[in-house]
Amino acid sequence: MAHIPRVDVNQQTTADMKAARSQTSISVQTVRNYLYGGQNVWDMRERLENILVQEPLFDKQHRDFLGRTDQYIRAAAIINRLDELRRVHSWSEEEYSTASSLLSEVMSITLHDAAFQPVFLGQGSPALMEKYWDLVYEKGIQGCYLQTELGHGTNVARLETTSTYIPETQEFEINSPSLTSTKWWIGALGKSATHGVVQAKLILPNGKDMGPHLFFVQLRSLEDHRPLQGITVGDIGPKASGGMAAQDQGFARFDHVRIPRTNMFSKFAEVTTEGSYIQPPHAKLSYGGMMYIRATMIPSSGWTIAKAATIAIRYTTVRRQGEPDAKGLERQVLTYPSTYYRLLPILSRAFVFIELGRYTIKALTQMQQRLANRDTSLLPEMHALLCGLKVFVTTHGIVDIETARRSMGGHGFSAFAGLGRLYIDYLPSATFEGDNFVLDGQVVRAATKLCKAVLSSTSSVAELPLPSAYLRLLSATREAPPQVTASTWHDVHSIVLLLEWRAALMVKNFTQTPADVDASVNQRLAKAVTEAFVAAQVGEMISNLATLPSEDAKVVGYLYRLYLLTSAESALVDLLSVGLIRHTGAGDPTQDLRLAIKALCVEILPNVIGLTDAFGFSDWSLDSALGVFDGRVYEALWKRAQMEPMNKDEVTPAYAPYIRPMLRRGQAAAQQKMKLKSRL
Repeated sequence: MAHIPRVDVNQQTTADMKAARSQTSISVQTVRNYLYGGQNVWDMRERLENILVQEPLFDKQHRDFLGRTDQYIRAAAIINRLDELRRVHSWSEEEYSTASSLLSEVMSITLHDAAFQPVFLGQGSPALMEKYWDLVYEKGIQGCYLQTELGHGTNVARLETTSTYIPETQEFEINSPSLTSTKWWIGALGKSATHGVVQAKLILPNGKDMGPHLFFVQLRSLEDHRPLQGITVGDIGPKASGGMAAQDQGFARFDHVRIPRTNMFSKFAEVTTEGSYIQPPHAKLSYGGMMYIRATMIPSSGWTIAKAATIAIRYTTVRRQGEPDAKGLERQVLTYPSTYYRLLPILSRAFVFIELGRYTIKALTQMQQRLANRDTSLLPEMHALLCGLKVFVTTHGIVDIETARRSMGGHGFSAFAGLGRLYIDYLPSATFEGDNFVLDGQVVRAATKLCKAVLSSTSSVAELPLPSAYLRLLSATREAPPQVTASTWHDVHSIVLLLEWRAALMVKNFTQTPADVDASVNQRLAKAVTEAFVAAQVGEMISNLATLPSEDAKVVGYLYRLYLLTSAESALVDLLSVGLIRHTGAGDPTQDLRLAIKALCVEILPNVIGLTDAFGFSDWSLDSALGVFDGRVYEALWKRAQMEPMNKDEVTPAYAPYIRPMLRRGQAAAQQKMKLKSRL
């Protein structure tokens, strides 16, 4: 039997983590600044975190032991203290937003900042801004965004809540005509919000329905926080698996509630005092708040996936299990192909989505600047792009967090690992701000409309918006599809072009034969279209890496190439079905692809801890016993277990009333059986 060396496991985990860091060839600081967009951004983040960690209220280690009501109250206390710190330190809006994100807490104020406030900025009339903006900005009122109803969610056009204009009093009357018109799932509405942006059908005095518009409605008294007359409001109850426990998603019903005419968000559409309707330049302008939230979900998903990747990669680096390595120790779990094949693509997506988020926010800002001048030319394409990206990043995010958790073995199921909470709080992103399967249909409709224009030659290729640039391949001057060989998988341009051709051909085939389709066509098409755009962006990211030092550029470039290769691997069925990959008998291009993925993973492995360190997460920020920076995971897990409130009692209070009687009955029954046996 082979000699198995005796080791102190805790010392070994520390040594393993140090050894992994010593292999890093990149400058962690340089790559970190690349991810954050500059040293100054990182310095601000670090300065703010140093303030936050000094606050006992912001300690995260005990929150897993709290019930839902206590979690909500704790979150309210955090919101209050965060606002106090904002004023004490005179934080800018960027600093406050960064501090809020650093807390990694589910809080009602997030909805005020992400959904309520942007509507005022983007759609509030000068009169409304003059009267309320200071209150909104200073958080003298707390707002929410009331769109989803009990009976309708993504289908905004069919919302039932009405807002009827009364010219005699120059008021709108907000009303919930049915049970299913009850506003539902509204974050911060349950117990926190004082005011709301209400999405309701605008009804003119002549009875004409003008479709959904936005209205500013006070919900609760600013004196005692009681609901105003005619408004029934409350919390909808606990969510699946205890997720988002501190968030008070709520319901509201309106019984002919009157608001002033000026409380309509009328920067683009308006109702005159007499009751005439002034048409907006574009019908979907009222969706601006939702578009902003979808845009912010792109970088948010990247940082969320980054946390999952960091925790799982750190733990599988120090966790040893199974067959012996060259030193006779059990093998590090991360070195198994079945582990690194799961985790390294997740790491690559974190990098891609963080950088992609920067592009998305910039593009949305440019569109909003044009909207301010009533230029809606970018709106349809931006709407379709954000629908596709929202689906794309959240679908990956949900799968990636769970994949990371499962890679950690049994300990990954512990709340102290941190990934269970991360997963369950991120899980509803697939359905809020538009159900992913429904949004896929919107992406497909936009793609086929533009495809028809290209095929009919009514739209010049030069006029194609960037997200639809893949459709240039359907023009007469198109670039030929790459001939797929083993070398294809080592050429960035070829992989990008292959994914663009896949999207172009799939959209073309669907456009020309829309009746002959399968049930999953929207999901496959939307994914292909979005992946074509993202792949092209990744190609640009690789080109822009020239600004980094050569070693850093090389290693980050490996991650971006891994992203492209795994995207191609997930697209193999489509690539085969549209004829972009053909098996000629001279080798297997799909096997060549998978071998290229493995080779790239092996290249990345020595730098994997340095790449996760570049995310800059502190132990306080990650709040994971298994993702601690020094690798002493078992000590951290033991320490957390001692915090369990049930461990305060050596004998549980449940013993005397429940456990002891059951034991006594069982013991008595067993003795009786033994007596019977002895008599036989």
